[in-house]
Amino acid sequence: MKLFNIICCILFVLFAALQYNDPDPWLWIAIYSYTAVLCYLAARGKYYLKAYLAGIIVYGGYAVYKVFDRNGLLDWIQLHDAESIAATMKAERPWIEESREFFGLLILIVVLSINYFFAKKQSRQAG
Repeated sequence: MKLFNIICCILFVLFAALQYNDPDPWLWIAIYSYTAVLCYLAARGKYYLKAYLAGIIVYGGYAVYKVFDRNGLLDWIQLHDAESIAATMKAERPWIEESREFFGLLILIVVLSINYFFAKKQSRQAG
């Protein structure tokens, strides 16, 4: 788990740094930084179940919003035939930006969930 969290921490710090040209950079820098800090702490053996749950709930709610939002994930799938969202790094079409944000949130939720369940298992074994 230590290596997993070190790699995730580094990746999320890089993802946060790449948000400077995003239409809403401070939101996404904060989102990626939150998970990067939690991964850093987990790599040091410090797990915070409530912080993981808070992130999962907030990111999950935002991800649901991104699914149904105008130009969101459903629009990308239904109206734009799920065109490539990785062809270019410049998101010239709003549904590409919204879909990328959805998948970014999904990655964060997966990482926080892995840490949550690992920490929960560790606390049961210790108790």
